[in-house]
Amino acid sequence: MTKSHPTTTPDPRLNQILAALPAADYARLRPELELVEMPRGWTMSESGDHVTHLHFPTSGIVSLVYALEDGASSEIALVGNEGLIGISIYMGGESLPSSTEVQCAGQAYRLSRRVMKREFALGGQLQHLALLYTQALIVQTSQMAVCNQHHAVEQRLARWILMSMDRLHSHKMSITQERISLMLGVRRESITVAAGALQKDGMIERTRGVIKLVDRPRLEERVCECYLAVKHECERLMAHAGTPRSDA
Repeated sequence: MTKSHPTTTPDPRLNQILAALPAADYARLRPELELVEMPRGWTMSESGDHVTHLHFPTSGIVSLVYALEDGASSEIALVGNEGLIGISIYMGGESLPSSTEVQCAGQAYRLSRRVMKREFALGGQLQHLALLYTQALIVQTSQMAVCNQHHAVEQRLARWILMSMDRLHSHKMSITQERISLMLGVRRESITVAAGALQKDGMIERTRGVIKLVDRPRLEERVCECYLAVKHECERLMAHAGTPRSDA
């Protein structure tokens, strides 16, 4: 990980949690926020790591991944600019059994463990929003566990594509089928068959290393119930996190 020195510095309030802070809280935090690049493939933390910083993505996607002893792995949650990375800092557990890996490159603002603990001690809006987001993350991981157990690969792939595009705010993303198979915990051949079916029906287009969403309404009809269950519950929990407020 390196500090970011982009031509245009992104507004920290592109992150929806930072955007929802009252003006006084945001002004207090702004000098403590450090912009960092999140290159694709960067492992932000390994299982069991003592996390030192909280990250608020402004772009890109970070995956929470659980790896088994035999080397198999599966994605348990996706995080974009709606959320944050590093909940163990304020939940008291100090570490998590999952690793965090950048799936799609982006940028984030990081906040030290010391400052976040200070903010939690104040009991203000950042504490409230962080806990709300943690509940939303629990909803997502629980629903994905159910989805992986009960739904076909094609439906799971559709869910994954929609959730990823939502966080990228785009209709196109760069990713290989091999990477998708690792995220969903299935064989690459199964992803090839499922993606081929979605492309044949005109919902997506595939080129080497790129997936393009062509017909979102039809893909939303094809996806399992888990996509909307997570989306609606997270929107309900974080409804007030999307618009900056001028004061407390």
